[in-house]
Amino acid sequence: MKKKDSKPGAYHDKRCRVVPMTLMVIALCGFSFYLGGIYYSEKNRIIKDARPAVQSSKETAVASLQIKAVEFPECSTDYQDFTPCTDPKRWRKYGNYRLSFMERHCPPMNERKECLVPPPDGYKPPIRWPKSKDQCWYRNVPYDWINNQKANQHWLRKEGDRFFFPGGGTMFPNGVSVYVDLMQNLIPGMKDGTVRTAIDTGCGVASWGGDLLDRGILTVSLAPRDNHEAQVQFALERGIPAILGIISTQRLPFPSNSFDMAHCSRCLIPWTEFDGIYLLEIHRILRPGGFWVLSGPPVNYENRWRGWNTTVEEQKADFDKLKKLLTSMCFKLYNKKDDIAVWQKSADNSCYDQLTASSYPAKCDDSMDPDSAWYTPLRTCLTIPSQTYKLGLTSAPKWPDRLRVPPERTSMVPGGNSGGFKHDDSKWKVRIKHYKTLLPALGSDKIRNVMDMNTLYGGFAAALISSPLWVMNVVSSYGPNSLGVVYDRGLIGMYHDWCEPFSTYPRTYDLLHLDGLFTAESHRCEMKYVLLEMDRILRPDGYAIIRESSYFVDAIATIAKGMRWNCNKHSTEYNLDKEKVLICQKKLWYAK
Repeated sequence: MKKKDSKPGAYHDKRCRVVPMTLMVIALCGFSFYLGGIYYSEKNRIIKDARPAVQSSKETAVASLQIKAVEFPECSTDYQDFTPCTDPKRWRKYGNYRLSFMERHCPPMNERKECLVPPPDGYKPPIRWPKSKDQCWYRNVPYDWINNQKANQHWLRKEGDRFFFPGGGTMFPNGVSVYVDLMQNLIPGMKDGTVRTAIDTGCGVASWGGDLLDRGILTVSLAPRDNHEAQVQFALERGIPAILGIISTQRLPFPSNSFDMAHCSRCLIPWTEFDGIYLLEIHRILRPGGFWVLSGPPVNYENRWRGWNTTVEEQKADFDKLKKLLTSMCFKLYNKKDDIAVWQKSADNSCYDQLTASSYPAKCDDSMDPDSAWYTPLRTCLTIPSQTYKLGLTSAPKWPDRLRVPPERTSMVPGGNSGGFKHDDSKWKVRIKHYKTLLPALGSDKIRNVMDMNTLYGGFAAALISSPLWVMNVVSSYGPNSLGVVYDRGLIGMYHDWCEPFSTYPRTYDLLHLDGLFTAESHRCEMKYVLLEMDRILRPDGYAIIRESSYFVDAIATIAKGMRWNCNKHSTEYNLDKEKVLICQKKLWYAK
């Protein structure tokens, strides 16, 4: 049978069409080359014009970005505790599944507020550390719900113009210190520097994290904005690290293998529901050999079940289910006494190697980075620790030695190595010494809650380790992933994208520090909104150290003036023209 295209003349028609098609291709290629040449030369011209801050230091002047002066209005008084991405007024827009409405849901750009959040009526500068751990001004956090509902558990009590924190909690009404003493007996590593970083899920007013500070353990206290009213705000007012957050449908904003210990004291998280997905997230963020501590139902159900509105059979079934789940995730019951049970994550991969294709939970495949944790969905699979790097709890030096030893994970950072780590460490020692000459309050009891808004290895925090403060180290969700190194050093931090508001209440930080943030992110994030967010989370009379390219400094100062900040421009420690340091202070004002 003859093919259709073998008709007489078919081949001749094809040959005739080839010539004009070839000419058309050649013409298009030539035109594209011409346009590319124009674009390339224009791009070079734009870069030269728009990035003067990278000119040679031999040049006599550096051009700067100039903007018009602006004065921002005050927000109304009902915004005094405004948390844009966890705003209860917006909860109805989102579903109830696994309480996902309490997760981050940031407003679209056309709904962003361009006003200054006012303090409550009667606001005072916070009580200084360490006195603040036990008391705070009532007018600074004027909420009575916890005081009224948790009075019998001694979370806090109101006396005159202050709240006092006696150190109680749902599972430790007789005081947190007695509770932690028992925990230390169950986990000896809490006493010798082996355990340094911890996370407290469902933290209340962060009394557990506050007590651990005196024992050399740095805790991230985590709680959602819920009917407990301002748990995280109370914690930060006391000078204890805390962020707004909830384990729901997305990963927590931390890398894998980060925390030495995780804690839940009757935190009401349904650990055995949804195929154990919440426990799988705890497994992901715990270091190999790390500890998970649970107190409350169903632990000690034999003696407690009557007070839990349940039956002993139901509680036994829950406890058996919990133990089975934890065993399937390569946890082992490490110790148990009274109301406290401690499990330990497998220190090596021997347990994971025994898992089969039919095991539940299954091993996570390679399609998702275990460190990816910014709006990353939770998955019902087991994150297996890397065998390439020593991430185990006992493989790291004990605190405080681990602060200065280059972690193995440094090599996972693009361009990272031990030499670069040591250089970064030395560089920040010099910078902090210079900063203290510009801002004498740095290192004193005037500054307690500090944020490094775009850290690399946590060098800023490490250089301030002997000061009476703590630092939240923020690593950009769009930048080099170095947050694992920060945790390996025994410091704390989280991922964040500064195009969005931060997960905290207003007036929660005494000092904000940034180093080239606008140089790195101005192509994505509008400067005005970043600075307004800084104003929201900075306490009145608080400070900002802004280290930036000379190109941005004047524009930043102009916007800061419109936010009622006082700023002074200074040279860097090496007096470079291309970079300057702004020292700013936020003014205390009250709503009109």
